[in-house]
Amino acid sequence: MSRSVAGQLSPVRRVSDLRRLRAERFDVLVIGGGVTGAGAALDAASRGLKVALVEARDLAAGTSSRSSKLIHGGLRYLEQLEFHLVHEALTERGLLATRLAPHLVRPVPILVPLPAGRGLRDLPARIFRRSYYGAGVAAYDAFAGIFGGGRGMPLHRHLTREGARRVFPSLRPDTLAGAIRYYDGQVDDARLVVTLARTAASLGATVVSSARAVGLIRQAREVTGVRVRDLEAPAGSPDAEFEVHARTVIAATGVWSDDMSRMLNDVGLRPGVRVRASKGVHLVVPRSAITGEAGLILRTASSVLFVIPWGGHWIIGTTDTDWRLDRSHPAASARDIDYLLQQVNTVLDRPLTTADIEGVYAGLRPLLAGEADSTSKLSREHAVFEPMLGLLLVAGGKYTTYRVMASDVVDRAARRLGGARSSRTADLPLLGADGYPAMWRDRADLARRHGVPVGVVEHLLERYGTLTLDLLALVDADPLLASPLAGAPEYLAAEVAYAARAEGALHLEDVLTRRTRISFETSHRGLESAEHTAELMGAVLGWDEATRAREVEHYRARVEAERQSQLMPDDAAADAARLGAPDVRGYAADRGGDDDQVELRPSAR
Repeated sequence: MSRSVAGQLSPVRRVSDLRRLRAERFDVLVIGGGVTGAGAALDAASRGLKVALVEARDLAAGTSSRSSKLIHGGLRYLEQLEFHLVHEALTERGLLATRLAPHLVRPVPILVPLPAGRGLRDLPARIFRRSYYGAGVAAYDAFAGIFGGGRGMPLHRHLTREGARRVFPSLRPDTLAGAIRYYDGQVDDARLVVTLARTAASLGATVVSSARAVGLIRQAREVTGVRVRDLEAPAGSPDAEFEVHARTVIAATGVWSDDMSRMLNDVGLRPGVRVRASKGVHLVVPRSAITGEAGLILRTASSVLFVIPWGGHWIIGTTDTDWRLDRSHPAASARDIDYLLQQVNTVLDRPLTTADIEGVYAGLRPLLAGEADSTSKLSREHAVFEPMLGLLLVAGGKYTTYRVMASDVVDRAARRLGGARSSRTADLPLLGADGYPAMWRDRADLARRHGVPVGVVEHLLERYGTLTLDLLALVDADPLLASPLAGAPEYLAAEVAYAARAEGALHLEDVLTRRTRISFETSHRGLESAEHTAELMGAVLGWDEATRAREVEHYRARVEAERQSQLMPDDAAADAARLGAPDVRGYAADRGGDDDQVELRPSAR
């Protein structure tokens, strides 16, 4: 069986994996389907361990689909003298861009604008700023070249004011003395997580979404498994809840880590770490709103601001503020949006307004809590701890270093289990990476063989790598799947069918928000694509007319609630507006009630 077929998260595979969860005992059970959880499942499976992963919602449904879409070393960490973080992150950037996922991580140029001064009086300050930032970017390149495991990115370059304006004509000339251009990696964060989970599945891991951990099972002082609720099971089904037994449980629950901590406190245990949630809001505007061929990184009073090219769009973000409200659906307020517009407009020759905004998304970063009042000063490092025998928690960290976090926590599990090999993931290409450079080189021939435009093949290769062959096979079998998706012509109908067939998508929002990015790349937020998408998904998942209608109605309510939240003046009002749309999976955790905490119960055995 090919890796592609073995890694399919199909409807049939989900039934089979649910059966395995009920019947088998695993070496490692991972709770959480974000980048760290999927990375941990892959790391453990690659060592030959028997692995299962359960995710309460969809893969990458939380933080891991709401980032700035960058794989980066953290240029500002150099200024904070956190050289080990930069070293670690640039090593991972190099691995992803050159070996592990070159189809998903590619270079993106970014400008560091140098502010203009006032005549000769400010000349020393301008020289100092160029030298200071130049030294920082040079050190960034040096770390990547020395430690990066294959740079994967071009070197930086200094630009004059005229040179910077040629690269980015929308920069205001009166605020600019020049710029430094450097490169980082860009990624579709949700697609990378799905690919990680599929790669783990191809190695035998059981991967089930819409499966919520509702209780830990213990024998004396040792965790021996998890009680799981299948959120797709019919109401009242006796099979909806069941026990999953494992020798080690890894909780990679991100901003939900404190729920595990509070639960452990109930039995007198101190987990030893606390996680705070920092909200990051991003705006999406059309490419035509700003003229430029590179991104921007700007200093703000509290953090940094990115303006990043994203296909036919720009992503502008991010905020960095404490968030203590609903964690499942962090809401962007009008204040957040105004802040981002004000910051970016300080350097643009044509100011952006709310009328330019196509989409908005908000995510929460899990930060290890410390003494700092500002979340922007909290550590991006991660921690692994074992508050109870058989239970490992991994928390903190940043998206770019997911593989290091996964390796660290599985190392702890492997020592406990005994006999397992060391991590192999630094040398394990993800699905779609094998043979990618050759397929990209021969993309014109591939397009001719399948009778599709070269641009279609390029689009698919940049999203699926060599798995593009699977989508082209769908088109060959059903030419109607080569048609563009209603309301989002840059996507093919085949991509929706493939998401339901092979990528574990169970609901409309899974496809419109994560398998594609239609929910924030279109001004209609995916509403004009909902009916067509439901029809295509329904053909794969066996939806009847009532189910299709319910999916569309839920998605419409979700979009309306998000739009209303973005008109609210503050976080509390935005949160209340966003909660007006219930989660399609229908469990109580998103409502902020008592069910949001995991219960610890003795083993039934």
